Amino acid sequence: MPWVEKTFSELTVAELYELLALRERVFILEQTCLYNDLDGLDDRCAHLWTRSADGSIAAYLRILPPGLAYSEPSLGRVIVAASTRGTGIGRDLMREGLSRARAKYGAVPIRIGAQAYLEKFYGDLGFRRASADYVEDGIAHLEMVAEASAPTV
Repeated sequence: MPWVEKTFSELTVAELYELLALRERVFILEQTCLYNDLDGLDDRCAHLWTRSADGSIAAYLRILPPGLAYSEPSLGRVIVAASTRGTGIGRDLMREGLSRARAKYGAVPIRIGAQAYLEKFYGDLGFRRASADYVEDGIAHLEMVAEASAPTV
């Protein structure tokens, strides 16, 4: 499947609209979570996504440079569209995100703030718990780290 990676300034208006609409649909509407999705970080991130056969965005994440959210590089706003869940695309997305983050920043640990119910999913991809659970925007989260030596499974 073809992956698209663009900086914020490379995004077309239509692409930005699609990405933000998907983030809103999943994080705010599906998860009924009122939070500030437009957090002021998008303009310093790389945006990675792929499309479904129908042309809609199937999966998306953003790659945050070190020092922006954590001292390590990070992957965030990880989304799989409802229509493509259960197909393995989430694992493919994370593998691609890890690979691209390591290509950009070297063999360094990568930290995420994960929804707690996804701990096993991320654990299967080489991430290990790095914090106690905490509540963010009304949802249980935890920090997880994929060490520099962890393979991109």
